[in-house]
Amino acid sequence: MKIKFKDLIIFENDEYLIINKPPMISSLEDRNDFYNIQKLAQEYEAGLMLCHRLDKETSGCLLLAKNEDAYRNASIQFEKRRVLKVYHAVVEGLQEWEAKTVDLPLQVLSNGKVVTSSKGKASKTTFNSLKLYKKHTLVECLPESGRMHQIRVHLAFLNAPIVNDETYGGSFLYLSQVKRNFNLKRDTEEQPLIKRFALHANSLAFKDSAGKEIKVSAPYPKDMRVLVKQLENNR
Repeated sequence: MKIKFKDLIIFENDEYLIINKPPMISSLEDRNDFYNIQKLAQEYEAGLMLCHRLDKETSGCLLLAKNEDAYRNASIQFEKRRVLKVYHAVVEGLQEWEAKTVDLPLQVLSNGKVVTSSKGKASKTTFNSLKLYKKHTLVECLPESGRMHQIRVHLAFLNAPIVNDETYGGSFLYLSQVKRNFNLKRDTEEQPLIKRFALHANSLAFKDSAGKEIKVSAPYPKDMRVLVKQLENNR
């Protein structure tokens, strides 16, 4: 199914666009994918530039600039850690966190996996619990830096991997694990409640070139809504 870039836009002014990136589409060119956000953006409006990126499986707020000056303004704010990025994740276990901070350097290995290492780059994330379910927690994640896989690795360090994040110790979650008296139809194979790791870039706040604050939130996509609803209904 072809994605219409216009349908993804949740904010627009003369300098910037913010889209609600769907899950399972790469931000930049990907050998395995014909579609990627960069390609769709430039087909929609020549000159649009991604100011940052999200993992292929991550949904949510993604900022694009319409010109070089706007891009430079956003880049400086990302570099100086003045962009407030808020992510939501569903993690394993009951985690009662209030401003729980992980300050551990991260290093990218040759196989693409990220590990905590004294040789790595400084990385800091703060976590707050939003809702506790039976065996899972909805968590707010506030990354101060923007390292590759940062939130995922820091959560794994806390023994709270993201649901379905097999790379960093997460497990698939099935309705039969949370719903009492669950009955699967005959000759049917049960599917996980969500088919990617449960991470969503929930909001983004930064300043435009005139110094005016822009803050935008992105609604959960359908798969994340379904996951959270099932956990909520079966607490």
